Amino acid sequence: MDTWLITETDFDADLRGHCEAIFAIGNGYLGTRGTFEEGYRDDEPVTLVNGVFDDAPIVHTELVNVPDWTGLRVRVGSSWFGMDEGEVETYERTLDMRRGLLTRSVRWRSPEGSLLDLVFERFASMADPHVVVARCRVTSLSHSGAVAVRAGLSATVGNGDIRHWRLSRQEAANDRAVALAVTTRSTGVTLAAAAAVTASSTGTVSYEAGDCLWAPYVTVQTRLRPGGAIEVDKVVVITTTRDVEDPYARAVHEAQAASRRGAPMLRREHEAAWEALWAASDVVIEGDAAAEQAVRFGLYHLLIAAPRHEDRVSIPARTLSGYGYRGHALWESEIYMLPFYVYTQPEVARNLLMYRYHTLAGARRKAARQGYEGAMFAWESAATGDETTARWMPVRSEELGEEGVVRVWTGDIAHHNTAGVVYGVVQYWQATGDDAFMRAYGAEIVLSAAVFWGSRPVWDEARQGFIVEDVIGPDESHEHVDNNAFTNAMARWTLQVGREVLGWLKARHPRDADRLVADLALTEDRLAHWSSVIEGLVVTADPETGIIEQFDGFDRLKQVDLATYEPRSASMQALLGVEETQNYQVLKQPDVLMLLHLLPDAFDAETMAANWSYYAARTDLTFGSALGPPIHAALAARLGYREAAREAFDLAIHTDLGNARGDSEAGIHAAAAGGIWQAVVFGFGGVALTDDGPVASPRLPPGWTRLRFSLQYRGERIDFDLRA
Repeated sequence: MDTWLITETDFDADLRGHCEAIFAIGNGYLGTRGTFEEGYRDDEPVTLVNGVFDDAPIVHTELVNVPDWTGLRVRVGSSWFGMDEGEVETYERTLDMRRGLLTRSVRWRSPEGSLLDLVFERFASMADPHVVVARCRVTSLSHSGAVAVRAGLSATVGNGDIRHWRLSRQEAANDRAVALAVTTRSTGVTLAAAAAVTASSTGTVSYEAGDCLWAPYVTVQTRLRPGGAIEVDKVVVITTTRDVEDPYARAVHEAQAASRRGAPMLRREHEAAWEALWAASDVVIEGDAAAEQAVRFGLYHLLIAAPRHEDRVSIPARTLSGYGYRGHALWESEIYMLPFYVYTQPEVARNLLMYRYHTLAGARRKAARQGYEGAMFAWESAATGDETTARWMPVRSEELGEEGVVRVWTGDIAHHNTAGVVYGVVQYWQATGDDAFMRAYGAEIVLSAAVFWGSRPVWDEARQGFIVEDVIGPDESHEHVDNNAFTNAMARWTLQVGREVLGWLKARHPRDADRLVADLALTEDRLAHWSSVIEGLVVTADPETGIIEQFDGFDRLKQVDLATYEPRSASMQALLGVEETQNYQVLKQPDVLMLLHLLPDAFDAETMAANWSYYAARTDLTFGSALGPPIHAALAARLGYREAAREAFDLAIHTDLGNARGDSEAGIHAAAAGGIWQAVVFGFGGVALTDDGPVASPRLPPGWTRLRFSLQYRGERIDFDLRA
């Protein structure tokens, strides 16, 4: 088993959407799903460029499906190649994760009886984020006669039924190059794509540019005999007004320049860039090839989603591989994904945190609209940082007993993500020692969030403490709860960190401290109030058992034995109903356990063990949220529960490769991929950050004989080689 490869040898049309996400390629600037080059009647080729949003009904704004660059249509005699025409004798599609290459090989007999081998290859250059390349080679095994390849661009795309583009310009630069420009209807972003085509053949080659409206193309023609072949390379450059003032001129110029350098050279540069990425990021697992492949699969998708080119975008919750969450960034960015980048590619981590800095204005607007001070980060965030969570969501009939919609409350009352952003800033600062970032940007994020958390709790006379009412914690099965332990504990932690960061800034950079004190009104009275909230914020724990109550009244909810519902193929929320689930002690994903995972030093071993036993048994790990299994795996490994850790890890690695929840068609779960890395490094590797840097206390699961990975810490690379 080559653990660098994901291979498909039988095409199943029913799995097409899932496989399109699995076989996605990208480079952080853009991502392209694994649709086929020849196109089919019900296909929806999708390429998403990070940061290119347009208004959309219900979902506020969404990443826009940009013109399709992948098209390569092959005509043999009078027949167009298609796997639904003629006969497919052999088929193989392979994602080479090591090199970022997607290839497909088909032996095809045309309706006229001609036998040919076709090989398609594509990649999104990791060396130049604006360059994408599609190639094909057609070899005749029995055909004598004409062969043509049509290499085109198509702006006849939409996000499903929503059409976001209007055509601005289209033309053929010459008989081997075409280009078009389109502009979003609401946000006014112009995108240009230019394609330059070259070919080589055992026969004479001719070129002709076609100017079909919205879909310009170049047709390459030749004549083949058995044993003859034609190779066609299409080099495409995509750019927008987010990048340059005149994207059309830039795309046309750069596409022709890149084409002159040649697809083989572009591929070598691309592969060299991937080699450097894997040198810093790879994880080697000996004794379990399936686990190694799955971990690499998750890292591959994190690597192709990482914004290396700019710091005004984040990573969409479903990467750039699907429409899930409409391309919005969620709290997973800092809590699940960021640690991987912090410890392997800190420059990417910095970009992700700078996105939060650039969207502070939107976070401040949200806080003010809800009657609070400071900055309250959006639950779903897009270009501006304003809240983009849809207020209503359609639900399946089995959840309600009928078709309908449910109110989505996360955009209104899920507030813990603001503490999550601060957690990401502090983790980055501790691991990198990037004082310049903290001085110029990070401190303002931390202190703005602290101002919010200072204004959010209210004093409760009866409890003689501060309380936080009407929230949703990480466990989204329970809405409108009071004093969610995770929310309150992370709010308290944020205020503590705010005081520490302000003290550091005053001691090291007094002018910057004075600026923020003035801008954020950090008066002595405000700071004293923070201290009062830190001291008095309610987090309820049983003094005898050490069990932390997830929220007020959780222990009075109905108990449920999840084992009595097995076997099942749906979530407990689907089985019980959306509303009824809130009356049960059943969790969609870790809540108190997430708190233990993020702040392990704040709890003793007995408290950790007691809460694990209590909450793990109440969590719908199999069909709840994809965010659950990797955190359970990491925490169980840390506690020494190797079998439980391995069971949760196995669930995690099948999230997308096995389409465990049936929703991978909407895109790869970036949080699960980041969580799997955390389970490996922090859980099984036992890595903890000490005063002397990262230290490992390995707890390898059964079957693993060796675990190797590298971490970046304070500008140095540390290689870990751990044995069972």
